[in-house]
Amino acid sequence: MEQIKVYIEWCDHNFGATFGDNVPGAVVLTAKTYDELMKEIPETLQFHVEGMVADGDDVPQWLRDGKYEFDYHLDTAALIRSCEQYASLAAISRASGVNERQLSHYANGVKKPRPQQRERIVEGLHEIGRKLIAVV
Repeated sequence: MEQIKVYIEWCDHNFGATFGDNVPGAVVLTAKTYDELMKEIPETLQFHVEGMVADGDDVPQWLRDGKYEFDYHLDTAALIRSCEQYASLAAISRASGVNERQLSHYANGVKKPRPQQRERIVEGLHEIGRKLIAVV
């Protein structure tokens, strides 16, 4: 099964996504919410592939047949924004040890974290998830 990388970013109060290099043609989609974007990703790809086939473009058979899965890559702003409905910046700050103001800068795309800082944020989100799962 082929993997299609989906790059998701937060930009100008919207989530945006693009597909990796193994999808021919340029495809960009946006949505106001993360859930809406996740719903639109497969629909947009299917529409794109149907259009390419109708135009007689060269489309890999695996793509025509839908034999792929998505591999999502969120930038830090999109990552934080996608979790807003489940955890506040204050909660993410407590769990990750990253200053809340700094998290706000990351969430708004004002600054980009170093890889180690991003890893602390991801681990903080995982910690929140583990604690929620442990609730009986």
